[in-house]
Amino acid sequence: MRVAVIGAGASGLFVSGLLAKQGHDVVVFEKNDKVGKKLFITGKGRCNFTNVCPVEEFLKNVVRGQKFLKGALYNFDSNMCLDFFASLGLKYKVERGNRAFPESDKSSDVIRVLKDVHCKNVEFVFDSEVSSVYRANENFVVVSNGKKNDFDRVIVATGGKSYQSTGSTGFGYKVAKEFGHNIVECVPALCPIKLKDKFVKDLQGVSLKNVSLKAECDGKKLEEFGEMLFTDAGISGPIVLTMSSLINRGKDVKLCIDFKPALSEKQLDLRLLRDFEENKNKDLKTILKGLLPKAVADIFPRAVMLDETKKIHDITKAEREKIVSGLKNFALKYDGLYDLNSAIVTSGGVDITQINPKTFESKIANGLYFLGEVLDVDALTGGFSLQIAWATAYSCAKNFV
Repeated sequence: MRVAVIGAGASGLFVSGLLAKQGHDVVVFEKNDKVGKKLFITGKGRCNFTNVCPVEEFLKNVVRGQKFLKGALYNFDSNMCLDFFASLGLKYKVERGNRAFPESDKSSDVIRVLKDVHCKNVEFVFDSEVSSVYRANENFVVVSNGKKNDFDRVIVATGGKSYQSTGSTGFGYKVAKEFGHNIVECVPALCPIKLKDKFVKDLQGVSLKNVSLKAECDGKKLEEFGEMLFTDAGISGPIVLTMSSLINRGKDVKLCIDFKPALSEKQLDLRLLRDFEENKNKDLKTILKGLLPKAVADIFPRAVMLDETKKIHDITKAEREKIVSGLKNFALKYDGLYDLNSAIVTSGGVDITQINPKTFESKIANGLYFLGEVLDVDALTGGFSLQIAWATAYSCAKNFV
């Protein structure tokens, strides 16, 4: 069978090699001059290519499409993924959080084994921007650089709309629409959060460790513990990226930071009392520097409406309670998310109710398939998104007809 694969990213490369090994004539159309442009920058260039955890645990890290992806993830789980890449000659290591990386810490090694070993019998057409896909009688016609090409099957693996510089411009959605598919609104996921607070510029570059970012999103309470940092216009870092995926469709979002999540308000108050007792003649700002990073201590009094020069022995019980409340619930003024081009992945895409979860073939157009991020599925950081790409590609190839 003659098969066109549009996109030489993770899912496109994976399915192409598998189908070629089955004896199909596979042609990959890639608009860039080489494969895996987004793969190359994944994991800051180290390529966290899967997460080695049981499927049930894995599914807890899938934000959209849990039920839809369950079968594919059982068909090709993370241990199968490790074995597969090892069979291609890739040496790997597993780090904190069950994250798997190439032993060399170079994403280029993952790309190399996919392209040169796995896809050695696949035809690649580079610098080929596909402008349209349509059906002619029983076949598909793929128009690329003005040239028409006939195929029996077409697989769309074009990714989402994030990191457009890598070629992810959302073309797959155009193909899906033309064949009658619904597209779920695309919004940023795994991206920084914008804030309205004026003090943000004073905190740019400040990193916080062992804090909790808390959100109330349309009445639902969420909390993420770990590291974050301030940017020029908001906040970023691991817990912020996770939170962005959980609140990206929220209409009413409130945010705050718990600087001392290990302590209850009562425990924190007792600590403050001890500190105050030992430093009665010092000013508030000095005490705060023992509790917070210097830059945060500088803006904290203003943010909670206290006088930073006030002496400790003059601070009232009500003011102390205000400090405790500020340390446990430091309010941030939410101003939305950074744009799609700043997002690691796209949330939204081809409506999965119109896709067969076993084969990833369209229920509307026989012979047309959609894989990976072009679908309305997304997951958190830690190798989950790439595992979804491999798993959807594997299920597609395994059940290909």
